[in-house]
Amino acid sequence: MRVTSVFTVVGCLLAASAMLAQQAAADDGAPNLIRDVEIETMLRTFATPAFRAAGLDPGGVHIYIVQDPQLNSFVAGGQNLFMNTGTILRADRPNELVGIMAHETGHIAGGHLARSAIEMKDATIKAIIAMAVGAAASVVGHDYRGIGGAMAGGEGVGERSYLAFSVAQEGAADHAALSFLDKTHQSSKGLLDFFKILEPEELLSPAQQDPYLRTHPLTSDRISYVEQHVLHSPYTNNPDPTQWVAMLADVKAKLHGFLDPPEKTLAAYPVSDTSVPARYARAIAYMRIPELDKALAEIDSLIRDQPNNPYFWELKGQMLFENGRVADAVAPYQRAVALDPAPLMRVELAQVELETQDPALLPKALSQLTDAVNFERDNPQAWYFLAQAYGRSNNIGMAALSLAEEGMANGDYKTAIQQAQRARQILPPGPQRQRAEDIAAEAKRIQDRS
Repeated sequence: MRVTSVFTVVGCLLAASAMLAQQAAADDGAPNLIRDVEIETMLRTFATPAFRAAGLDPGGVHIYIVQDPQLNSFVAGGQNLFMNTGTILRADRPNELVGIMAHETGHIAGGHLARSAIEMKDATIKAIIAMAVGAAASVVGHDYRGIGGAMAGGEGVGERSYLAFSVAQEGAADHAALSFLDKTHQSSKGLLDFFKILEPEELLSPAQQDPYLRTHPLTSDRISYVEQHVLHSPYTNNPDPTQWVAMLADVKAKLHGFLDPPEKTLAAYPVSDTSVPARYARAIAYMRIPELDKALAEIDSLIRDQPNNPYFWELKGQMLFENGRVADAVAPYQRAVALDPAPLMRVELAQVELETQDPALLPKALSQLTDAVNFERDNPQAWYFLAQAYGRSNNIGMAALSLAEEGMANGDYKTAIQQAQRARQILPPGPQRQRAEDIAAEAKRIQDRS
């Protein structure tokens, strides 16, 4: 699991430790962006039926996880869906997350983001998250100029003006969500249960409410409408797939393992509990203490039981990597990628291969990264590692171009311009040099606009 501060890129594998994430949060008060193949895969699996029912290309909707204990999810800046860790941890069953994401899909399909998409088109993902927590002014102060001066006029302006929907739009998204759920033969009870969790909070002051209520106004009419649908839908009692239930249990254990203090995790998942989620949580807690022998014993037991689970192999690789056994970490990561060649997983493998300093692994790392960035274009770490790989291969022009891409992904437009100009001077005529010219022009346009 990788955690990136909204304002600070943490330059290491952060399945690394929530301790780094907590430190970053303490430093600037901002939430963190979590990148984790397993969690992203789970959310995409839950949401894909609704995406398809809405006529959306599932591959065109980007899902982001925000490290924040509050209940919230939102869509912004186009087809971008954001989910707080607090919402995932609060879900008792997959259907609750399915209902929430079906509702957010209703906003996307209903064109409710038209203004947001225009105003935010230059914003980085980190900037959008900052606005979602009412931190627009802080973002500009940290030089994330892509947001634009109009969006930084006061504390919370981003959330109020650009992420909030009207009651009418909320009702339309509810109607669409229920339609998507019926079309895919899924229960709508999860959405109703989520609304009932939030209903008592409407009586609280805005400062005490979960942010979902500030961006998605809830009314008794909306709840009644969903209640009536639940009463009459033929799919209300349809259960979640067994595999989905197991996925959610594993992911919640993983989040507790990384985000809670280790002693709290070990108390919640005692050694007497031999279930898969309990062993998973303990493995992570032991890794963080660190007690590597105990951590390896737990993860090895999981691998014996589920040898084709890529995320257990990934965690074993991380344990070894973070404890200085870099060469030993390569094989587990390679096994993880063989089982799930997700672009983010390939970025992790490539980082480990680069860290070995083994010249024989350099071409492999370069290959992994050049493929991965086609899908991870807004991942600054992927571009940073690719720049390293090109630099070690003595391809200075492509190294500079990769650093320019990293600058764009980070919202660091000064660096993007400098590195793009450098790449343009070195690269021969062709698509790569044209890309460098495009980056320089785009970065300058954003700078001039802010």
